[in-house]
Amino acid sequence: MQPSGLGDQIVRVVKLLNAHRHQLPRLHPAVDPAAYPLLFALRPGPARPSEVAALIHSDISTVSRQASAFAHEGLIERLPDPGDGRAQLLSLTTAGTELLTLIRAHREDWLGRLLADWSHEDRCAFARLTGRFADAVERQLTTHPQCPTTVSKDLV
Repeated sequence: MQPSGLGDQIVRVVKLLNAHRHQLPRLHPAVDPAAYPLLFALRPGPARPSEVAALIHSDISTVSRQASAFAHEGLIERLPDPGDGRAQLLSLTTAGTELLTLIRAHREDWLGRLLADWSHEDRCAFARLTGRFADAVERQLTTHPQCPTTVSKDLV
């Protein structure tokens, strides 16, 4: 049984984070912050566009469009897949890695200011529980991607 109001608080946080994202300055003039997850997906190393799409829970056409824009800006490059000559890998360039470092630094600075009055123990607990929650959501997405939902008539 979840605590009363948990769902309301999650919706509130999602809405607030979306509002905050729309107010952020662009760290690169040609890069929409909504496309940042593609860069983060390439942090461990080169990957096929289909792998990136799966990692960021997006469709291949969106990843292809974002990858083309990033390649045009010199943030990623397309490499031949050594295991399959017909396929390509996406890889961060030095400029892409630098942008990713800048994005992470800005995010960490924001979180540091946001949580400045939280104890170290509270920040660690929040990080652990948020990670656990994200893992549960991701598990649900991967094990039940077409899970039907019921919408209350009160919400329609």
